[in-house]
Amino acid sequence: MGSSVRELAEATPVTRDRYVDLLRVVSLGTVVLGHWLMAAVTVRPDGGAEVGNLLAVVPELQLLTWLLQIMPVFFFVGGFSHALSYRSLSRRTRSEALYSAFVRARLRRLLRPTAVFVAVWGVAALLLQLAGTNGGLMNVAFRLVTQPLWFIGIYLAMVAFTPLMLRLHERYGWGAFGALVAAAAAVDVLRFALGVPFVQFLNFAFVWLAVHQLGFLRADGRLRLRAPAVLAVAGLAGAAALVALGPYPLSMVGMPGEKVSNMAPPTLALLCHGLWLVGAVELLRTPAARLLERPKAWRAVITANGIAMTAFLWHLTAMLGVYAAMLALGVRMPEPASAAWWLQTPLRLAAAVALTVPLVAAFRTFERPAPSDRPGGSGPMAALGITLCLLGVLGLSMTGFADLLEGHTATLIAVDITAPAAVAMALGGGVLVEGGARTVRVEA
Repeated sequence: MGSSVRELAEATPVTRDRYVDLLRVVSLGTVVLGHWLMAAVTVRPDGGAEVGNLLAVVPELQLLTWLLQIMPVFFFVGGFSHALSYRSLSRRTRSEALYSAFVRARLRRLLRPTAVFVAVWGVAALLLQLAGTNGGLMNVAFRLVTQPLWFIGIYLAMVAFTPLMLRLHERYGWGAFGALVAAAAAVDVLRFALGVPFVQFLNFAFVWLAVHQLGFLRADGRLRLRAPAVLAVAGLAGAAALVALGPYPLSMVGMPGEKVSNMAPPTLALLCHGLWLVGAVELLRTPAARLLERPKAWRAVITANGIAMTAFLWHLTAMLGVYAAMLALGVRMPEPASAAWWLQTPLRLAAAVALTVPLVAAFRTFERPAPSDRPGGSGPMAALGITLCLLGVLGLSMTGFADLLEGHTATLIAVDITAPAAVAMALGGGVLVEGGARTVRVEA
């Protein structure tokens, strides 16, 4: 691995934006660290284990989410990468096959490791539940491990909308971004001031598309001069004002039992938070670029980028494995946020890292799928396929693998869905995307 990383580093073109690669790694790494830190496991009097949220135990710490809720940066980076990828493909792919080729290229890196993760956990959950092992921390694990998949589902939606949104960007520039911000604000007015039912779910699109659109602006060099500072100041001031004066909670991540969440569905406050983060990271671009000119630093980023998605998918598995080992060994679980709990935290984090390493070693190969030279296929088939994929992944993030035998359901866009149905939708969508390419090759 070391020699291949060195070769990749030496072959990096001078035009490559290395800072974008760093932001991708840092954003996923921050999410992983945040999840590990927020987990607060307690043991009930009957010996059962529960996983709570540290931010609910110590509400003052919710302010940290204004730094640790860094997913908007990942969607910003995604917009940048999607713009470059789509434009590159458009120069060498016939127009009727362009959408399918783009969707397939973007899905391959995401869905292959995700499919393996789902298969491993799904089979394990089914076998353990058939054997009657479905209680305690294991049942918690069945519910929790799929929750981070929401991000992949939303990201797939950004991929699906890229061609349309890129055309709007090329025609209207900042105006397209401004229209998305206005739409997100209008949704919150309808939701909170007028009580219009279900309208809030539109902000899953408007909020994340607005952040994604900033990536297009960066790809065209329009986030320069004063723009990052304006975004940072306006975003931070807007988020602070909305939280102080409106119905928005302090936390930028979902909290158990809260009536309003800034995350699900996203709010204007989360969008403002995203603007401030994008502005802040852009202000750091120049010093970071100088750092990444150093060979060792750049090789570290290349290495981390090659395993980032695998580590993200399996990090909760590692964390739950650490807690399971502690319970099995009879290690005392201090009260969350107590002095003993904080003293134990570095050891838990080190153990989680140690357990993540073999998981990454075992599954990293699925993050590097073989390149395909197949031509693009049917655009409508690709659109249907990616829609099924994103709905299936989102559905699975909500259902988890708990109570498979009892037919446990969750509500996805007003429709009840089970875990097997969600998996079938995602797999069927992937087959449609790939199947279109095979059909075109046969016909050609």
